[in-house]
Amino acid sequence: MLRTLTNAALLAAAPLVLLASGAHAQDAGKWSFGAGAATDNRSKDASKSNGDPFVYGTAEWESASGLFYGSGGAETIDGGGAKVELELGAGVRPEFAGFDFNLNATHKWRVDADPGYDADAWEFTADMKRSIGPAKARLRLQYSPDGTGSTKAWTWYEGQLGWDFTDKLSGSVAVGRREQNNAPDYTGWNIGGSYALTRKTELELRWYDTDAKVPGEQYASALVAGINFSF
Repeated sequence: MLRTLTNAALLAAAPLVLLASGAHAQDAGKWSFGAGAATDNRSKDASKSNGDPFVYGTAEWESASGLFYGSGGAETIDGGGAKVELELGAGVRPEFAGFDFNLNATHKWRVDADPGYDADAWEFTADMKRSIGPAKARLRLQYSPDGTGSTKAWTWYEGQLGWDFTDKLSGSVAVGRREQNNAPDYTGWNIGGSYALTRKTELELRWYDTDAKVPGEQYASALVAGINFSF
């Protein structure tokens, strides 16, 4: 599985190498990488790994100005017969009137999914963030015209509040609403915190839950522990 994930991450990141190599010399930018694992793969407060542990890897190129970026990644999942999901995206991070924005378009696809399974999707994200001292807030809007599997168009709205207790310990709480065609609508929430063991290593513990009345692990409540590395 780790070898599969490594190969998948390299495949997802390959176009980013072309992007960076084609950048202007005066705006060559920089690369950053991440990897980690957790006891469950949660996205929009629902499980993508059927409640099982997962691992992930990411790569990002950012312009020297910090405005433009491109990213790629791979993560283990359990859906439609696929065990690995790849993604490739690009976006901008402008600042305006004291707010930080992140506008992003990402294409995701699931490797070796069952025949007939809709294995790819586009996701569009708009974030608006503000930090005042130790306090942080974020509003997020995400949309896909056609999700993976049987899910068609969906929209996700989320608000998040966070607080930095120390330079190493932080906490946050978020509430979101997902409206989907051909899949359950639900409200989800999570609360938890992270602790920086080092500048490059972070531990995270978070509680997730939803109000979806669907049997199985996808929408069930869970306490998720994880570790994240940055390079």
